[in-house]
Amino acid sequence: MSRRRGSYGFDAPWAVAGLLFGAIGLAALAVVSFAVDIPAAGLAFLVGALYTLASAVSHLYTTRRGRFAVWAEEVRRFHGDERLLDLGSRRGAVLLAAAERLADGLATGVDAWRGDAEAVTRANAEAEGVSDRVRLVSGDLRDLPFDDETFDVVVSNQALHRIRDAEGRARAVREGYRVLRPGGLMLLADVKHTTPAYEATLRDLGVVDVRRRDAGWRFWYGGPWSGTEIVEARK
Repeated sequence: MSRRRGSYGFDAPWAVAGLLFGAIGLAALAVVSFAVDIPAAGLAFLVGALYTLASAVSHLYTTRRGRFAVWAEEVRRFHGDERLLDLGSRRGAVLLAAAERLADGLATGVDAWRGDAEAVTRANAEAEGVSDRVRLVSGDLRDLPFDDETFDVVVSNQALHRIRDAEGRARAVREGYRVLRPGGLMLLADVKHTTPAYEATLRDLGVVDVRRRDAGWRFWYGGPWSGTEIVEARK
């Protein structure tokens, strides 16, 4: 995996802050408990502090390195001439990793681009040296502005769960499938409590070649309870 040169920020920084503050608070309670000679409580608070700190480290690792390592392996299967669509690109972490692989292809990112997200993604594309094969489009994931069967690959990384209602998420999956050409590949990575519904939506569409798999410890946002799964399908 090449070193990333862009600025990709942190996933859910409030969650990391909460874990770190929680670890500090538990550690303080452990110190107080030992000071007033309540060793059982002190030990329990200490274990809790260490556990919470480990969760924070896991989250930080995933957002700064682990997710890139997982996607670097996923994009190796591309031939290099595909037309790819990234649903909900944000700052372009997956979009630009794919673009590096697509020497003769084109990577399109679609998002609502709130705030300065689009400008940051363009700057990241320049930093990664792939701006010539990247296109950014504004759009709603539930109503994509593309014709049927336009793309060879459709990917998404931790984006669909941001659509609050289940039917909206299902519509986004159906739209992604609509713009995928026959024989094309779909890879949807998201928090594991949402992915069974994505698989079910694809099966309802008649997709036979679909499976859901664990992305592994490198994609844990704090621990296995907040892990990531990947739904993979062929049209």
